[in-house]
Amino acid sequence: MEIQGKLVEVLEPKSGKSSRGEWKKQDFIIETEDSFPKKICITNWNDKVDISSLKPGDKLNAAVNIESREYNGNWYTDVKVWKLDVQQPGGKPADDALPGTDEPPPSWTEEPGEPDQDLPF
Repeated sequence: MEIQGKLVEVLEPKSGKSSRGEWKKQDFIIETEDSFPKKICITNWNDKVDISSLKPGDKLNAAVNIESREYNGNWYTDVKVWKLDVQQPGGKPADDALPGTDEPPPSWTEEPGEPDQDLPF
């Protein structure tokens, strides 16, 4: 699935260690440009794409996997980016689009070191 919008904010990176190894993630917020704009928090697990050069206001096209899972009767949803393109003012991808894989990962892949099983969110 793809989400288009403008970058609102890049949040502080988080890291840790679980039984499966070390992990790190960084969230960023995109606001869609629909009739009724929505803000969406997208997670970049283990530096899947390079978001270090992004600035608020950049127009982005994010290829993501959306997944929900149940924990103790509650449902939690993740939006994980696997490819990210920065749009030029004319709506075309920049020549220096941010790297990512060209193929989406399977709908459910456990990232190495991803602490999904020991956290309720």
